[in-house]
Amino acid sequence: MTKTFQPGDPIWCAGCGHYGVRNALQAAFQQLDVESHQTMVLAGIGCAGTLQNNVNAYGFHAMHGRVLPAATGVKLANPSLDVIAVGGDGDGYAIGCGHLVHSFKRNTGVVYILMNNGIYGLTKGQNSPTAETAEQAFDGVQLGLSIAGSSFIARGSSAAPTQLQKLMVAAIEHSRAGRGFAFLEVLSPCVTYNDTYPKWAGRMVDVDTITGYDPYSRTGAFTTVHDLNAENRFATGLIYQQDSIGSERQWLDSGQAAVCDLDIDPALQMSDFREIMDDYGV
Repeated sequence: MTKTFQPGDPIWCAGCGHYGVRNALQAAFQQLDVESHQTMVLAGIGCAGTLQNNVNAYGFHAMHGRVLPAATGVKLANPSLDVIAVGGDGDGYAIGCGHLVHSFKRNTGVVYILMNNGIYGLTKGQNSPTAETAEQAFDGVQLGLSIAGSSFIARGSSAAPTQLQKLMVAAIEHSRAGRGFAFLEVLSPCVTYNDTYPKWAGRMVDVDTITGYDPYSRTGAFTTVHDLNAENRFATGLIYQQDSIGSERQWLDSGQAAVCDLDIDPALQMSDFREIMDDYGV
C-alpha cells in the first residue's frame, strides 16, 4: 500500500520570490490539466530544494547538485511522466554546473526551473555564481545558448507572474511534445539576504517587445542576450527554442524497451547474481 501526503506549507521567508515560482507552477499544472500521479517533481539543495514538498505531485529530494541526472533517470525510466526538476542558482550553477552542461547537450525531456537570487540563502547569504560583485556574474542563459543541443531557454521573474506562468506552460508543453530539455531561469529574490526586487525591476527586457526578435535564431538570441548584459540588463521571456527531438524519444524510437517495462524481480535474477559473485570468488 502507498500513503498519500498532502503538500505542506513552504518554509520560505515572507516575500521570498520562490512563492511566485510555486504559484506559477501550480497555475501551469491547472491550465494544462496536469495530473498529480503523472507528475514527478525533483529538487536540489537550498531554499529552492523544498519546492517539491509544496506541490501536489510525486516528489524526490536529490543530492546536492545532482537533481538533473536524477530527473534524467526518471524520464528515461518512464517517458510518459511530466518530470520537473527545480533548484537554486548555487545548486545549478556551482556544484551542479557540469550536469547542466550535459543536460543541454543531451536534450532529455525534463523541465528544469532554476531559481536565481544571487546568493546562498539557506546558509546565510554567501555569494553564489550569479552574484553581482567584482567578478563577472555567471549567466546560465548564455551558457545554454552556446551549447548546440539546447532546445528551449527562457527567463522569467517572480515579480512578473503572468509572464512566468506563460513560460511555465511553454516549458511543459515543449517537454510533453517530445522536443527535449526545457530550461527556465527565474529571477527569484531573497528578501532576507539579497532583496533585488527594486534593483532588478527596471533592468528586465521582455524579448517579445523587441521588434523583429526571432526565438528560433540561436545567433540572434545570443547577440541580444549579450548586448543586454553589456547594458546591465536582463533578457526575459522565451529566448530560444527549436523543434528538436528529445533524447528519450530517440531512444524509444530505436526499438529499445523502456526500463519500466523490464522485469526486475530479484528472484528471477538469482542465477545471474550468483554468477557475478562466483567471479569474485565469494
